[in-house]
Parts: sequence; structure tokens; C-alpha cells
Amino acid sequence: MHASAKTPDLTRQTLLEAAFAEIHRNGFQAASLAQILGDTGLTKGALYHHFPDKKALGLAVVDEVIRPRLAAMMFAPLEDTRQPLEAMQALLAAKAAEDDPAVVALGCPLNNLMQEMSPVDEDFRLRLNQVFEAWVGVVAAALGRGLRAGQVRADVDPAAAAFFIVSALEGCVGMSKNTQSVAAYRSCLVQLGRFLDTLKPEAHAADR
Repeated sequence: MHASAKTPDLTRQTLLEAAFAEIHRNGFQAASLAQILGDTGLTKGALYHHFPDKKALGLAVVDEVIRPRLAAMMFAPLEDTRQPLEAMQALLAAKAAEDDPAVVALGCPLNNLMQEMSPVDEDFRLRLNQVFEAWVGVVAAALGRGLRAGQVRADVDPAAAAFFIVSALEGCVGMSKNTQSVAAYRSCLVQLGRFLDTLKPEAHAADR
């Protein structure tokens, strides 16, 4: 089916996916609407029918592409678990095993936009912070359940630990992007995993 004949919902999603890829490659400010249209085969009219301007498109990418992908990858495995440390160790192992060169070459889409846009655009900062806070909230809730289940040390502050864990993971990705080193990325994840081990109660200390 020709792009112009696509249903409105499919057209919108096509634009969002292409915009996400372009922003991930080049950042929001350098992202090219012409490139997005070239990648999709859609017209300017189709673009502006769904998004009044480039900023609206970028904010929609945050809400409708980045957040759902992050939720599926990082939120869902933690939402019901009473063993958050094990679940997070499994997530770190999965991240370390990834073979996608874009992880190090391009970095985390959320972190990239936070670094680029938060200092220069308040709407972006607020929208990106909502995603970050949601992620921290999911981790904090999981740690709280783990604490009540005796799987996390009683003196751990779930909110503070969650903020550190998410920040550290994003730091691992961001610094590895700068070094362009998969080895550095995996080493950083190992160190984060060792921190998670310190959150175990004494009864589980022998597992470390």
C-alpha cells in the first residue's frame, strides 16, 4: 500500500518511528524533517496533519515511543516481583548480553534527550522528567515490596536507592557512548550489579 493511502493511525505511528530513529541518530535539534519524510515516503501535509511542528513531533516521540519501549523493557519485569534484586540482576545481565552496536554507538534515547534538551526547553525537560520519575518510581516500588518480603535490607531507603540505580544505569550507557567501548559498558554494569548485592539482607550475604 502506498504511504499516502495508509490509515491515519498507521501514518502517525510510521512518522513517530521514523522520527525516533532520526532523533536517536542525530539528536532532536539536528533531526531533519526532510529525512523523516524521505524515510517514510510521506508528504509534508501528512506530517503537519498529525503534528503542528517539529517540537510537537519530538514530544510525541517521548510519550509514544520512548516511554512505552522503556516500560516494556525496564518497568514490566519489576512491576509485580517481590525479588527485585534478582529481577534487576537479570535485567543487567540481559543488557550486558545485548549485541546491538547502537547501544554504545548511539546511547540511551531518553538520556540523550535529557542531556540535549532539558537545559534549553522546559517542555522537554518536564516531559522527560516524567519518564525518569516513572522509572524511579517503578524501581522504588519493587524495592519496597522486596523490603517487606525480607529480600532487601531493612535500612535501605527504596526511593533513594532507586534514584541512584536508575541514574547509575543511565550513566553506564552515557559514558560508554562517549568512550565507544562495549567492554567499558559491560564492566560498568558489573559494578552496578555488585552494588545491588550490597542491598541484600545479612541472611543472604553469603550469596554475594
